[in-house]
Amino acid sequence: MSALLPDAEALIRELCDRIRPDLGPRSALVGIHTGGAWLAERLHRELGLATPLGILDVAFYRDDYARQGLARDPKRSDIPFAVEEQDIILVDDVLYTGRTVRAAINELFDYGRAARIALAVLADRGGRELPVSPTYCGARIPVPEGKRLRLVRGTEGRLALELHDAG
Repeated sequence: MSALLPDAEALIRELCDRIRPDLGPRSALVGIHTGGAWLAERLHRELGLATPLGILDVAFYRDDYARQGLARDPKRSDIPFAVEEQDIILVDDVLYTGRTVRAAINELFDYGRAARIALAVLADRGGRELPVSPTYCGARIPVPEGKRLRLVRGTEGRLALELHDAG
C-alpha cells in the first residue's frame, strides 16, 4: 500500500523550495519529536540555516496527557537559541488533528515570544479537530479510516511515508 504514497525524499526537496524564499536572518527551525525532528534535521541541513536546530517533545503539553500518560521514551526539548523575535518554522511530519501543533506552540511560548510562527509539514492527512493549517506542505494525502500515516527513517537515513493500522 505504501507504493501509492508519494516519495518522502522528493517531498522534502519540494518543501525546501517552498520555504527557501521566505527565509531571513531571524529564521529558525524547530522540529517536533520524532518524525518532525527527523524532517527538521534534513530541512535545516538542506536550507543551510545559521541558527541551530531546535527540538521539542510536546508530551507534557498535550491535552490528552492525563488520559494517555507519558510516552515510553520521552525526549528532552532543546531550543539552543533565544526564541524572542525569531521567525520560527515549526516542523512536523504528518498533520492530522492539530493537537500536536497546539501543544508545540504552547511549549514554544515557554521559551519566549517569537516574532512569527509558521508550520511546515511533510504531509497533511486532513481530519482537523483544531483550526490549524500548514504554511508549507509537501503533500495532502487522504488516509483511510483506521489507518495511520507515519514517517519512518531507514538505517541509512532515508525517510519514507508508510501506512499502518491505527491503534
